Amino acid sequence: MSEHTLVQKLIAEFVGTFFLALTICTAAVHGSAGDYAPFAIASTLMVMIYGLGHVSGAHFNPAVTIGIWLRGACDKEEVAPYIATQIIAGSLAAISSSNILITNPKPDALEMNTLSALGAEFFFTFALVFVILNVATNEENSGNQYYGAAIAFVVLSGALTVGGISGGSFNPAVTSALLVSDVLEVTDIWIHLIPQITGAGVAVLAYRAIE
Repeated sequence: MSEHTLVQKLIAEFVGTFFLALTICTAAVHGSAGDYAPFAIASTLMVMIYGLGHVSGAHFNPAVTIGIWLRGACDKEEVAPYIATQIIAGSLAAISSSNILITNPKPDALEMNTLSALGAEFFFTFALVFVILNVATNEENSGNQYYGAAIAFVVLSGALTVGGISGGSFNPAVTSALLVSDVLEVTDIWIHLIPQITGAGVAVLAYRAIE
């Protein structure tokens, strides 16, 4: 199979991140799916991973891109374009959800306890990146057919467990979507971004410790 170009990879990252963030903004932020929102989100992520993983690796998340790069499984030249594409896709998904799919009033802002939200975002970003490194980048698991389900179930468990604590982002692109959706204040964005990036870095250290 021929190597995909950077442009093809970026298109795949845009599409996957866009639909993930669109589902989150519509199903969870605006509440169209009610209590079933985490299942809608995990389902979207899983099908996008299976559909686009062969093109770009299906990161759909700057924290994942950073983790895979630190693990040595992503070219450094791709890191910045991937992250920029993911952030743009998340932001455009939020705009699309708020202006095309949903006509309800503005959603309520997130109310977070700082320490609890920091812990929630750290622990489940760590879990997400750690699982991805093991099921999607480890040579011993090469060619497995369960990687998409494993990754999606981490997000599902995280959303169900701490969604009410931090919003359940675990993803700077999703955090950008929450910001554009006016449910996350600019002054609170660090409560998501710092533990997300830190969680990804610690996940790489943990992966190397058991590799």
